[in-house]
Amino acid sequence: MSPVRHASFAPHVAPDTRLLILGSLPGARSLADRQYYAHPTNQFWRLVGEVIEQPLAALPYDDRLTALRAARAGLWDVIRTAERRASSDSLIRDAEAHDLAALVATLPDLRLIAFNGGKAAAIGRRQLPVLDGVDVIDLPSSSAANTIGYAAKLERWLRLREALVNE
Repeated sequence: MSPVRHASFAPHVAPDTRLLILGSLPGARSLADRQYYAHPTNQFWRLVGEVIEQPLAALPYDDRLTALRAARAGLWDVIRTAERRASSDSLIRDAEAHDLAALVATLPDLRLIAFNGGKAAAIGRRQLPVLDGVDVIDLPSSSAANTIGYAAKLERWLRLREALVNE
């Protein structure tokens, strides 16, 4: 199977976004369904649901996005386009990154940028300017291919709550 060029989705952010979660590039199921983290084995919606204390995985997709926005959390991917034969990040080739600095400049309330997985962090950290007052963390991938176990992932993902707490 030869690689196919894939493009990511538009960012899901609002001007008051405090937390920005950045993945690498949507997988095949997500691209087909035109939804972030659409594959049923991906633990993203369970993990973020725990962060914002809502059962996101049980909600229809549009309601998930509405709940994220209400919690002041945003989503995007670090890769604009890339070639890939299958959904694995290890198969991504010839990646063209998004302009993360331009997006971040539109988010005055941003407190935390979280990279969902190693590939997202490796590409995304190179795109970010030095950010004053914004923390940046790397999270274990929500993909089922990351086999460290849900509890270990959740322990790290719960750190995202810090960005959403009202001061």
